[in-house]
Amino acid sequence: MIKGLAITTVWVLDQDRAKEFYTEKLGLEVRTDMTMGEGGARWLTVGAPDQPDVELTLMVPGPPAMDPESAEMMRKLVVKGALGAGVLVTDDIHGDYEKLKERGVEFLQEPKERPYGTEALFRDDSGNWFSFTQRRADGGLDLEQEWAR
Repeated sequence: MIKGLAITTVWVLDQDRAKEFYTEKLGLEVRTDMTMGEGGARWLTVGAPDQPDVELTLMVPGPPAMDPESAEMMRKLVVKGALGAGVLVTDDIHGDYEKLKERGVEFLQEPKERPYGTEALFRDDSGNWFSFTQRRADGGLDLEQEWAR
């Protein structure tokens, strides 16, 4: 049976720029950076230092993952900022928000209180957006209270 998520793909426009963004600005670490066979695709993964079992693969749209037409469509969606790449969590949203802003991360939304915690939104250097969230202290979402609104 499925045990969990190990690797997920984030489509980027340039792997070198993405590597710099995700490591130098976001503070993730490189897990793998290699070429798959002679003339093959570059396999570049990063992850949070405290979460060794989950990686983001930073992939440029194209072969072998997709045909040229699909790759062009994906590049357009990335550039447009239409793709949400996921949720990155923190235990200090306000402090980390300020640190990331100082490092040049483009925020679309400053930290705001939400039913599930405090959330900010940012874009990576390709255009993908992420939720940057500090979960509620109780770890939950009071759906009954939310539905009553």
